[in-house]
Amino acid sequence: MSPVYDCRDESQLLSGMRHARQAIGRGELVVLPTDTVYGIAADAFNARAVAGLLEAKGRGRQQPPPVLVAGVGTLRALVAEIPAAVEDLVREFWPGGLTIVLPAQPSLSWDLGDTHGTVAVRMPAQKMTLELLEETGPLAVSSANLTGMPAAVDIDAARDMLGDSVAAYLDAGVSETGVASTIVDATLLVGGADPVVRVLREGAISRERLREVLGDLLEPDPADAPSDAAPDAEAPGP
Repeated sequence: MSPVYDCRDESQLLSGMRHARQAIGRGELVVLPTDTVYGIAADAFNARAVAGLLEAKGRGRQQPPPVLVAGVGTLRALVAEIPAAVEDLVREFWPGGLTIVLPAQPSLSWDLGDTHGTVAVRMPAQKMTLELLEETGPLAVSSANLTGMPAAVDIDAARDMLGDSVAAYLDAGVSETGVASTIVDATLLVGGADPVVRVLREGAISRERLREVLGDLLEPDPADAPSDAAPDAEAPGP
């Protein structure tokens, strides 16, 4: 069975971090904690590893994973442009439970799936995972569960679903919130005819808090629109 490291124990933390770094470098998968739910991670620039992540979850290329980063500097390297409103969102909610979709930097050599030229990026508020990201670089990370099952909020639930498809499990106890990140689509702020920010999934950050930052740039609540205009509730990501 793939090892589980109790990262609340200093000696296991050091061993677990070393094993995780090595596994990611080999193109293998790791389960790690975030401030929302547990995530299954792969090197974002290793297409085979990302394909393995999607396969482990039972998910296709049409649902590409978001990317976790260690800071705003990495965000700038991954996206084509950061509009002023996104700068405001990052300043208010990062690190934390907000995933932001933007046009990807076209020069990047990676394959996350059918992204249509975009990338979903988040900086998690989890010290250990941020330290790992500093060493590995950006990681493709989706919630640590099989597609259609609840996101794992503890390591046992993740291990029961993902088993030996993962090389190592980093255990930091029960997830801090147990609520997946909010995902917003800010692509229309970059050269869009109708610059608005859409909420693809409401989670850790409420629509009300987003409106405090974005004002009228936030698309009206789809609950007030016809049902076929509702956002995609199955959007991936921890």
